[in-house]
Amino acid sequence: MRRILFITFVLSLFFTVNAFAEYKEVSISNGGAVKGKVTFKGTLPADAVEKITITKNTDVCGTGEREVVWIDVKGNALRGAFVFIEGITEGKKWSSPKDGKYLIEQKGCRFHPWAQVIRPGNITIRNSDNGVLHNINTREMIGVESGSAVKKVIFNFGQPDPGDIEKELKPRRSPYISINCEAHNFMFGFMLAPEHPYAEVVGEDGSFTIKDVPPGTYTVKAWHPRFGLKEGKATVSAKGVAEVNFEFSK
Repeated sequence: MRRILFITFVLSLFFTVNAFAEYKEVSISNGGAVKGKVTFKGTLPADAVEKITITKNTDVCGTGEREVVWIDVKGNALRGAFVFIEGITEGKKWSSPKDGKYLIEQKGCRFHPWAQVIRPGNITIRNSDNGVLHNINTREMIGVESGSAVKKVIFNFGQPDPGDIEKELKPRRSPYISINCEAHNFMFGFMLAPEHPYAEVVGEDGSFTIKDVPPGTYTVKAWHPRFGLKEGKATVSAKGVAEVNFEFSK
């Protein structure tokens, strides 16, 4: 029994280390692309949109009910989904974020953006709401495959005044991150913090294009915070385009 437990422990360390293997930036001259679309099929579940009554800071947050759209579908396009290549260890350089820094902005008692891909490292938390205390809580989501997960806190702090605070956001166990405001129970958002730049949030039409991919065969995954993970395979040729699509259902 002890031997089994030891082997299980060693394997868990192996997969944890490999999940965050060091990424090497190299010049890509013959890269291809992976493109596709993330869609939803079927009837939306009853809790796709949650209505939460606003009870505080109504001068800034608004009055009445806030609609939290957990599952955002237009036509058959599933918005708010992330797509990434799994296990790629070298490739293109990270692009610089807008204004040179990754940003979570709290404005109008909403997180902007709702979904984003970030490079693990420093991130700016901005409070743009005068006279409003926000309390941001960021958590790693462990075990997202089925759409449910154990959440472990990365950082959690109050921000009573407008302005910027710099924080380090380097998840240790999972690249899937949820954010919420402990002071306002209708503020939510999600992030993906992979070790490489081959990841995207899908567009308004559910489409994605991941560029400058070195030739090879890859596992490509789509993550939606409510539905979990789907995966597909893509074989990318030099300067070619591989297509992989993902369909979620309740």
